[in-house]
Amino acid sequence: MKNALPTNPLAPKGPHRRHPKMLPDGAREKLLETVNAARDRLVVTWLADGGLRIGELCGLHLVDLHLRENAACGECRAPHLHVCHRPGNPNRAEAKTKHPWRVEHGIVTGGLIKRISPAMVHTYFEYVTTEYPRGVGHGMLLVQLHGAATGQPWAPVGARRMLGRAGKRAGLGVVKPHAFRHSFTSAVLDAAEGNTLIARDAGGWASAAMVDEVYGHVDVHDPVFDAALRTVWSETK
Repeated sequence: MKNALPTNPLAPKGPHRRHPKMLPDGAREKLLETVNAARDRLVVTWLADGGLRIGELCGLHLVDLHLRENAACGECRAPHLHVCHRPGNPNRAEAKTKHPWRVEHGIVTGGLIKRISPAMVHTYFEYVTTEYPRGVGHGMLLVQLHGAATGQPWAPVGARRMLGRAGKRAGLGVVKPHAFRHSFTSAVLDAAEGNTLIARDAGGWASAAMVDEVYGHVDVHDPVFDAALRTVWSETK
């Protein structure tokens, strides 16, 4: 009879992760099964498919979202959003990047342009048609859904806490928003066969060297760029 081998005390505990900074395997699916609100499904999906920072996501305004092809801004043919640095947001959510942007005739141009997946579009319409309050005057995307502050802009700390609770309920441990960003960048890097420029622009990183540390400019209409994103989105449904 063979003796059972003792458990290695140094072996990592909990769900498997490709890298300590990334999400555990299958985290997206487990979180989507765990969260209850359409808003929270939007958060999980947009972090996973968009590679957004939590401050960027919570700082989005509805006018920043160009969810149909050939939007009036003329800056990207595919559905996309504009990450705009707004230090005066009432929820104190602030984009890290400070690309020039403006609003003219109600149309946002400039900022950091990021492509949007079909799943992101779907969760947006589910959220705004079922949970987004009427008569909200601040124009921000994410709002509080309960309590005396219902309808007010949702702060990044609220999103962090929601993900933390959902991660524990799903058996994933503590889930941090930035882990989605690292997982997204790694997936794009794989799909682009190691092209750090594509990974940099897809994730909005400051430099290709920074992408290398974690694991020229690429046109958002570049076929290779487009193919890499579509590969990632199809694999993370």
